[in-house]
Amino acid sequence: MNNFNIINKYIFRELLSPFAISLFFLTFIFLMTRITQITNMVVNYNADTSSVVLMLVYTLPRFLEFTVPMSVTISIFLTFMRMSQGNEIVALKGAGVSIYKLLPPVMTFCFIGVLLTLCVSVFGVSWGTLSIKKKSVEIVRSSIDAALQERQFNSELEDIMIYVSHVDMKTKRLKDVFIEDRRTKGIVSISTAPDGELIRSEVDQIYTIKLYNGMINQVDLEDKFVNNIHFESYDINIDLDVMNKSSAEIAKELDERDIVDLIRFIRSGIINELDLRAALMELHEKFSIPFACMALGLLAFPLGIQSTSIRRSSGFSLGIFFLVFYYFLLAAGWSVGETGNFPPFLQT
Repeated sequence: MNNFNIINKYIFRELLSPFAISLFFLTFIFLMTRITQITNMVVNYNADTSSVVLMLVYTLPRFLEFTVPMSVTISIFLTFMRMSQGNEIVALKGAGVSIYKLLPPVMTFCFIGVLLTLCVSVFGVSWGTLSIKKKSVEIVRSSIDAALQERQFNSELEDIMIYVSHVDMKTKRLKDVFIEDRRTKGIVSISTAPDGELIRSEVDQIYTIKLYNGMINQVDLEDKFVNNIHFESYDINIDLDVMNKSSAEIAKELDERDIVDLIRFIRSGIINELDLRAALMELHEKFSIPFACMALGLLAFPLGIQSTSIRRSSGFSLGIFFLVFYYFLLAAGWSVGETGNFPPFLQT
């Protein structure tokens, strides 16, 4: 019995090193996919270093939800492949140790992976996704430049939509400006002008968009009244500090809700069947992805042991194939779930 404990501890320790290396490497690769988004934040929105670091931290839970099961699978596969290649498996068999006796440390390792991924999936992902959304809005609204992207209808500023065909970022001169202002209750003001200028106040976060030789269409939604005004010069003031304080509450998407909030949302009585099905699938997905640690880990165990009869590269490729195949099934389940032909727990 003591010998089995020694073997189990040895195998468990051997699993830790490849797991840590795989987790770091895979997470780093996933983070690299966000370089474009981060560069956009720095270049266009003047995000500081602390904001960039926070964005990376908030992104980690979504990546860890997938990289932890992947790392568990790869570490089990590589560990037993190394033991098999080094004839350690043969030595254990010669000592009368059954292959099935090696399963306890593997199952323990997989179970720890399930718990870790479950914590990330149930709590971390929703926290990270919502935090990214809040931070992105905060960064975007910290500078008016974010709302002056050329040839785009920019609605990052609350109750204001801006379209500009051309912006000279040095002189802050604007060409072909369209602004929809809904800040006054019951009234929609649409201002258009061929030329404009962005002026920033020397104090506070107050900006003025000065329009020249344009027209204002004011629509009174309550009285059904439209008023047209032509102007030579017209100022639209935007206070970013007041706007940020008034818009602190941000609507949550399904993947931005934690487990308690999601269950409460489902029980609130969703009328739309598609919305209800999407919420149920989101709930089941939080538990189906962590299960990948156990399913793929136990699959990697025999693949690693049998690697003596196949080439190292072929065995590794086979393990990666099953890894990708599992996530393909998850994606297929989501696609099938949109048809509504199967229960949500089968789709995820």
